[in-house]
Amino acid sequence: MSLRHASQHIASRNASLRSSYAEISRFIRTRHHGITLAAASCAVRCFTNSRTLRNSIEPEEKLRRALNSFKDTLKPSLWKDFSPLNAEASKMAIGKKISTIGYLTTRRDVNKNLSFAILRNPHQTFSMQIISSANVEGSAEAEAHARLRKLREWTPVMITGTLQQRESPPKESDSTILLSNTREIVLESIVPLNEIDKDVIVKEEAVYGPEQRYLQLRTNQKLLDNLCKRAHAVGAARNFLSANGWKEFETPLLFKSTPEGAREFLVPSRAKGLAYALPQSPQQYKQILMASGVAKYFQFARCFRDEDLRADRQPEFTQLDMEMSWAGAQEVMESTEALLRKVWFDRAGKTFSKFQRLTYQQAMASYGSDKPDLRFSATVHLKSKITPLQDPIIEAFKLTLSPDPAKNRKTISAFLDSPEGKTYLNNPDGQPAVFFGDASQPMGGLGPMGYEFTMDCPPELQIDHGDVLVLQARKNEPFDGFGSTMLGNLRLALHKEAVSQGLIEGSGRWNFRFVWVTDFPLFTPTNDTDPGQGGAAGLSSTHHPFTAPKTPEDVELLLTDPSKVVAAHYDIVVNGVELGGGSQRIHNAEVQEFIFRDVLKMKPERIEDFRHLLNALRSGCPPHAGLALGWDRLVAVLQGVDSVRDVIAFPKTGSGEDPMVKAPNRLTEEQLGTYHLQLKD
Repeated sequence: MSLRHASQHIASRNASLRSSYAEISRFIRTRHHGITLAAASCAVRCFTNSRTLRNSIEPEEKLRRALNSFKDTLKPSLWKDFSPLNAEASKMAIGKKISTIGYLTTRRDVNKNLSFAILRNPHQTFSMQIISSANVEGSAEAEAHARLRKLREWTPVMITGTLQQRESPPKESDSTILLSNTREIVLESIVPLNEIDKDVIVKEEAVYGPEQRYLQLRTNQKLLDNLCKRAHAVGAARNFLSANGWKEFETPLLFKSTPEGAREFLVPSRAKGLAYALPQSPQQYKQILMASGVAKYFQFARCFRDEDLRADRQPEFTQLDMEMSWAGAQEVMESTEALLRKVWFDRAGKTFSKFQRLTYQQAMASYGSDKPDLRFSATVHLKSKITPLQDPIIEAFKLTLSPDPAKNRKTISAFLDSPEGKTYLNNPDGQPAVFFGDASQPMGGLGPMGYEFTMDCPPELQIDHGDVLVLQARKNEPFDGFGSTMLGNLRLALHKEAVSQGLIEGSGRWNFRFVWVTDFPLFTPTNDTDPGQGGAAGLSSTHHPFTAPKTPEDVELLLTDPSKVVAAHYDIVVNGVELGGGSQRIHNAEVQEFIFRDVLKMKPERIEDFRHLLNALRSGCPPHAGLALGWDRLVAVLQGVDSVRDVIAFPKTGSGEDPMVKAPNRLTEEQLGTYHLQLKD
């Protein structure tokens, strides 16, 4: 086509388009299709008016006050110029104007024109006294004074004032919060940043239930300090591990159901019949990381187990998870000792040169527990006729209590008659025999044992005035992996009771005795409490099914007598508390599948639940070992508290409930339908 023809074609096409546009315009002007311009205009006005009416709210006085107060907290300059309230504020120049924030706590009104109050900083680590007066009527100070006296204790505020020299108080404050003795603030203005409802009581001396955990934490300095120390310990551990070549990786929380040993929490999905499981631990993921070429892994991991709860257990908990490739038990234990020395030194300035080691059999025989407390003397073995058992083992321990035998007898008797003590009195192996050292009694209190015993009594069982000797029988059977004997539990319970009654002092705030317990049985008889691996062999893994046998001889025993196999497992214990445990892992896929199939006799479909791990091991996974420290327990020991609930921000109750948010809550019919669930009676 020539240039002239092309130009004519374009002109013709544009004219045609203009003609079409004109026809459309005429069509719109002459045909309203039931909608007139007036109606359209009315529709626009009505829509606009309806929006205005729908969004227009006339607030009540309380809401208007809250809105105005809330607007005051949104000013960009509010937070920019305030001064931190800390020890440095006590060194600022006299006469300096200061703006700062914090909680308005104790107030003392001298008269209607003079008040004193304490302002705590947001971290509750430092406080300063405020002087408020209304001597000049109509002044800003008088207005601030009037506002101050209307505010309730623990109101969050921003204040402005002038620093002045403070006279030393007549006595030190009873509060654990550091109070400035050199400076105080003369109040000029005060802005409440929120208000406290009249039906809410906020007092340090108040006792709050778990449904008001936020008030427990705000007013209980010990609880808040526990959480702060926990955060510090986490930082110390993370810095130490990172500096020593450990890499922090996160593993998924939505996992799959696998029979590791504990009961799981299931998370249903919208795909019919499919569910996730929350991880009992990151065990399988971290072993897969070892197959992925990672040399040293760690993670502060959230773990979930649907198990019976005690003071040291929660349905969800935190553990410091660690794993090393190209390593065995010795390397992991040495790394753990170095880590614990660092954490303890940072917290208390204490270090420990020696971590004792006991085999599982030694710990059970000497202390009656696989979590031995080395602060107490070991158990002594002897024979006696205090049990219906044939050929029993009789064990004994001694406590030194008060110099008043009558008081000792009353305390121990009251404990054994209590609900907690009934466990020991109802022992099918026989009740414990208790003897009280008393110089006024025949043979010093051992008269019932007979002359021959008292003459030939082992030195460690000879009792003096004020001592208590306890004997307990048990079956003459080997220990099979379970955690404690009746006597081992009774010794800890009586010691705790004696401390609580003031008969003896505690063992010292920083008296820590660490011990590794090793050489556990690899398998234990299946019980009705834990699901184990669900195999048909009548055996369950003592810890988990990925733990390796300790020696080549133990590997051979897998073929002939699995119940006698010793595990390459190790627990770290301090003062009777198990901080954590670990093991060398089975890194060979054929051996791991052999354990599942032939030793535990798991069903084929359950073995397939581990196929992802077996495939990873089959890819040439190097030898590896690891450990997990229960971080809640560790911090509880560091802080000297008996329950992990005191070091967790929002713990569950003994029944696994969160009373503050009311969890778990009941499923609605809509939720059941969404996740294809049906409730059974």
